[in-house]
Amino acid sequence: MKLIIASNNKGKIKEYKEILEPLGFEILSQNEAGIFMEPEENGSSFAENSKIKAKAIFDAAGCAVLADDSGLVVDALEGEPGIYSARYEGIETAEGRSARILEKLNNVPDEKRTARFICAICLLLQDGREISVQGSCEGRIGYGFRGTNGFGYDPIFMFGDHSFAEISADEKNRVSHRAKALEMLIEKLKGIDL
Repeated sequence: MKLIIASNNKGKIKEYKEILEPLGFEILSQNEAGIFMEPEENGSSFAENSKIKAKAIFDAAGCAVLADDSGLVVDALEGEPGIYSARYEGIETAEGRSARILEKLNNVPDEKRTARFICAICLLLQDGREISVQGSCEGRIGYGFRGTNGFGYDPIFMFGDHSFAEISADEKNRVSHRAKALEMLIEKLKGIDL
């Protein structure tokens, strides 16, 4: 089944392909599907934003669409960057946004550096049926950049003794917020006539 991922984020598309293609989905990014739009994410939650994106791309493409909204929630920063993770404080680069979080957490002790990645997924099937799920992965914010794998906030997000940028793609695809949300989605897809 052809499935458009409502994104052009290369890291995100790669993760979706690794997880969903073995299940028989033909994964296309928005660009690969010839859809060049950026729906305005003006919802007040990850779930609302994922639905906004899925609906906009579904209306343009007329086929199955999967959209997610994901981000980092840092407890010591009262939930920042949250739904603004991709555009935190107007900083253009992921490295700059990560550096800003590290700066804000300067002198914050380890036990108060708790954080989680959250991923809300909205899947609109070819016939318009909607399936929504949300997954999270608990961790903490480290004290610097570690690792070269992953993307976004991965180099500062500690999962156990390693950052998300230090673990393999296989391990990340088993434990990440996106993996957990996809696991729930796949469970909901069982028994549904596609």
